[in-house]
Amino acid sequence: MDYYAMVEQCWQLSEAARDYTVQAGRDVAKGEVWERVFAVSPLVDIERTLREAPQFDRIYLRSPYGLQYRGEHKDWIPFRHGAIDLSSDATL
Repeated sequence: MDYYAMVEQCWQLSEAARDYTVQAGRDVAKGEVWERVFAVSPLVDIERTLREAPQFDRIYLRSPYGLQYRGEHKDWIPFRHGAIDLSSDATL
């Protein structure tokens, strides 16, 4: 598994959310970013996000990673929610 690429995908999704907010030119609610950016991404585990984070504080991806909302910065940063395999045959 290429965990580095998975984290990069998290950052790209975080940047897409930031870009959406900047282009809006106003404060954007997490629910709007969910609808316009996260819910349409094939990377996002929609069912798990809706079940475990209905306020969209966390966005769970289909990988062991996700995005966590930082209210003080009004952005999303990667976090790990699943197990990773760091054996010698795993790609970091």
